[in-house]
Amino acid sequence: MSIGIVRSMKDMVLRIEFDEAETMPALNEVLTVRNEQNTPLLVRSLINRYTAECLNLYGERNIHKGMEVVATGKSIEVPVGEQMIGRIINALGEPIDGGEPLDPDMPRRDIFKLPPRATTFGTSKPEILETGIKVIDFFTPFVKGRKIGVIGGAGVGKTVLTMEMIYNIAKGTGGLSFFAGVGERIREGAELYETLKDHDLLKNTCMFFGQMDQNPVQRSLIANAAVTLAEYFRDEQHKDILFFADNMYRFVQARNELSAILEQVPNEGGYEPTIFSDIKILQDRLSSTETGSITAVQTIYVPADDLSDPAVQMIQHQMDATIVLSRTVAEQGIRPAVDLTRTTSSLLNPDIVGERHYLLSIQVQSLLQKHESLRGIIAIIGENELSAADRSDYAKAKKLIQFFSQPMHVMEAQSATKGETWSREETLKGIEEIIV
Repeated sequence: MSIGIVRSMKDMVLRIEFDEAETMPALNEVLTVRNEQNTPLLVRSLINRYTAECLNLYGERNIHKGMEVVATGKSIEVPVGEQMIGRIINALGEPIDGGEPLDPDMPRRDIFKLPPRATTFGTSKPEILETGIKVIDFFTPFVKGRKIGVIGGAGVGKTVLTMEMIYNIAKGTGGLSFFAGVGERIREGAELYETLKDHDLLKNTCMFFGQMDQNPVQRSLIANAAVTLAEYFRDEQHKDILFFADNMYRFVQARNELSAILEQVPNEGGYEPTIFSDIKILQDRLSSTETGSITAVQTIYVPADDLSDPAVQMIQHQMDATIVLSRTVAEQGIRPAVDLTRTTSSLLNPDIVGERHYLLSIQVQSLLQKHESLRGIIAIIGENELSAADRSDYAKAKKLIQFFSQPMHVMEAQSATKGETWSREETLKGIEEIIV
């Protein structure tokens, strides 16, 4: 048994000294302090042959210098199996929903497992998953095994849009969904849980919460814990997984807080020095293999509505499609508040969506771009001074903008408006009726 001694403490960082180099723990190993709570510590780095730098997983304050620390020989592990479906789990694999205790004999997996080997999507036509939301199915079609980002500032509807997608897809396909609440408001997690429970959708959902009330260590680990269980169902159960993460910027923020606590020198953008590798390693795990797929939808908070923020840019570069939510659109009462001219997708091509959808997207984007260019002119001379062709195109663009507005099922109680679900075929027909 490896036994060390607490030599120093600063906030959540402890330095543990061992007598011999042979007894040193491994990186990411869990140690326990010999106190009443058996406080767990996570080995963050090995400073020298005898000293390990550790993080206090629960942020407990009942530790003092000279206390003994015991190595467990294990890392943080989450239980895996069918029992996890319908439960709410924290970053350490513990249920926090007040339900029945998990079977202690359940198999477990290390949350720091290396990303899977690179895979290809094969030569068969990609499979499109319909969300029932017009603006998404048309501009950023869901393709199995790919990543979609929902980008926007505070209060523009990122979480509501994510909840609607979970609701529609879980109800429509009955597939297995994962939700990782990373550093977001507790209220939003509770609302999602109640929505899924009221519609009997918890039986198809696994939920992991490390939200605003948690310390930065747990907030930085919650996404890893959720991905670990998703990998199990993909690799061992051969399932296709829908993975929702809210919010990926909060993941970076938690890592940034840890970096400050560890007194690391930030990079030029003001973020932690390992920001790129942290994002890349996590995103690489959200991949597909020959046994199953993980289709990921990730919200990305934009600080001060600045889309050029370095962290936002780094996360965005890992996405196949980005849905940009705009405060200006939200102020017009349009929901979801999608900026139609800034939303992009590399998956919107004829080989994936078909010739009809692709050609319609080109026509729609052309009308929307013209609408933007004419707005300034109309503000000066008025709409009646436009040519007949310009007036016609401007009117079509306004109809399209309103067409893509859609009441949400998850907001029925607040808006007193019944939610709508549109198939992709219905969406295409509606667009054709407007632009023809």
